[in-house]
Amino acid sequence: MFDVAAKINPMAPSENRIQELLEPFGLQLDSQKVSRLKTYLELLLRWNARINLTAIRDAEECVTRHFGESLFLSRYEQLRGSLLDIGSGAGFPGLALKIIFPELEITLLEPVAKKRAFLKEVARQCRFEKVGVSSQRLEEISGSDLRFDAATARAVGQMERLVTQAASILVQGGRLHLWLSCEQATRLKPRSKGLQWVRQVDLPLSRGRVILTGGLGQSTFMTP
Repeated sequence: MFDVAAKINPMAPSENRIQELLEPFGLQLDSQKVSRLKTYLELLLRWNARINLTAIRDAEECVTRHFGESLFLSRYEQLRGSLLDIGSGAGFPGLALKIIFPELEITLLEPVAKKRAFLKEVARQCRFEKVGVSSQRLEEISGSDLRFDAATARAVGQMERLVTQAASILVQGGRLHLWLSCEQATRLKPRSKGLQWVRQVDLPLSRGRVILTGGLGQSTFMTP
């Protein structure tokens, strides 16, 4: 019988191979950024053997699906100030974006204690500064006075509710970036309140996955 598990490579690829895997995303990272990505990846693979952080077990697929797709946003957005990452899980996209934007102040919302421990360890090992990890839920943040320059969410449910709550925590001109399927984006856009959708970008190497961006006080829909 064919052994599917035999195809899975749990070992982190070399830094040169990581660069090759990111080429379809148009990402050119310097040696320090690649080193941090590899450190993050090695922690992900190690912790994933003990707790369920991601269903993807192959190291190279983790580079493309998790890091490549997360960092692809940097091709179109220059993130500054503060960012709220909703439902962080293993830190994608929010914590991964620290690789590209080290000065970004990030708050990671994650309700599961073991995953919060992982996020803190990644921040420590990668020497990421300005990273907060919180057990709060989005509805609690949206009911506070906190405001952010940007928010991100990937692979989370109840998108219509999320969009409404996320809009309430953005500063004027702030942006919400969603990683979702093209079908989800098509269903979401006509029914969303509080945001104007400004850009939808196809993700490389994907089958119908996109980054959908909405903004407060911005009404022009742009294509890359």
